[in-house]
Amino acid sequence: MAGPRLELPILQNWSCHNCGGCCRQHLIEVTEAEKQRILDQKWTAQDGIHGPVLEWHAGPPWRKRYRLAHQQDGGCVFLDDRGLCRIHAKFGESAKPLACRIYPYAFHPAGRSFVVSLRYSCPSVVGNRGTPVSQQSSALKRLAEAVIPAGAEKIPPPRLTADDRVDWPDFLAFVEALDHTLADPTAPLVVRLVRAVTWTTLVGQSAFEKLRGSRIRELIGLLMEAARVDLPALPQQIDQPSPMGRLYFRTLVAQYARKDTVTDLSGGLWGRWRLFRAILTFTRGTGDVPPLQERFRSVPFASLEKPFGPLEPEADEILTRYFRVKIQGLHFCGRAYYDVPFAEGFHSLALMLPVTLWLARWLAVGDGRERLSIDDISTALAVADHHHGYSPALGQAAARSRVRSLAETMDLTRLCLWYSQ
Repeated sequence: MAGPRLELPILQNWSCHNCGGCCRQHLIEVTEAEKQRILDQKWTAQDGIHGPVLEWHAGPPWRKRYRLAHQQDGGCVFLDDRGLCRIHAKFGESAKPLACRIYPYAFHPAGRSFVVSLRYSCPSVVGNRGTPVSQQSSALKRLAEAVIPAGAEKIPPPRLTADDRVDWPDFLAFVEALDHTLADPTAPLVVRLVRAVTWTTLVGQSAFEKLRGSRIRELIGLLMEAARVDLPALPQQIDQPSPMGRLYFRTLVAQYARKDTVTDLSGGLWGRWRLFRAILTFTRGTGDVPPLQERFRSVPFASLEKPFGPLEPEADEILTRYFRVKIQGLHFCGRAYYDVPFAEGFHSLALMLPVTLWLARWLAVGDGRERLSIDDISTALAVADHHHGYSPALGQAAARSRVRSLAETMDLTRLCLWYSQ
């Protein structure tokens, strides 16, 4: 492919294992060309299709936007009983909508290159199952040709802070430092993550209009060392998050725990009323946690606040890989994440640790256990990452304000430490 080169994550494996999960939980909007191509395929009951294959889901009558239709059980109309795509089986992968062909990959600009990230809403990504992504260069280049716009190398880097922007080499120096912080093998994940939160908070409070090149790198080194000295190891005494921090956190958890498939979004007034009542319960944080989807059971809020023990090495590996793939793929700020600046975007990403561990505790307690299993961690991460960067609610001003408040009041640090014990 001419133009920007692709940089692939070396930490991650992935191949599709036909679980059908992505075909059940995503709404796939199609372009006009894709709509016409699917109509020209002339699907019939003999193919297993009983009803329309496309539905108008947005836009005025004179500019309708269409999506793939869904079956009564929530699955895509083209999903067969084996978990396979009927379009793929009959016409080949290239005949599918582009959104289906790309998942779970995401392509993000990085100056003269494009970096590749993955969505952990796919269980095979969480489980690191399949072919190393670093060996999929040819296939990913073909996808990139359909995704990367002309002149992409001219796309500016994300803002470093709310007021400052540096050029791509300096911006990528901050990203490399983040990855280096998370890669440190001498400390537990929560310690590495809190160190990263500490020095990125300082970045968000600084001005960089006169700092460039080597001076930027010197500053990054000083910030990283200060964060390491500030937290040399896991503290003996862990402070509880503040009441306001807990309130903000529960509000975010409720958003991450939602299920928003086409079927769920079609619940009408009764469905919206149930969701509203559930959000009010999360706001109070007392009594039982309302199950926002079928995999969660109703358990007392209080049962999720006691220590569950430190993370097992395998859980540490899964979560470390998650953060590093997201960081290396710039999947946490700028165009990839609601156009937020570097520091704010990383703080939202860091919140994925306590969110995932809270959801994992919910799964464990619902199953009558007081220790987290790898399945708890894996399932919780897939549930949460389904929304991270893709739920419009998380990009709204109120949600962003809560993230900034959690970082400024140190509650983000407390939440990471509290739910990692």
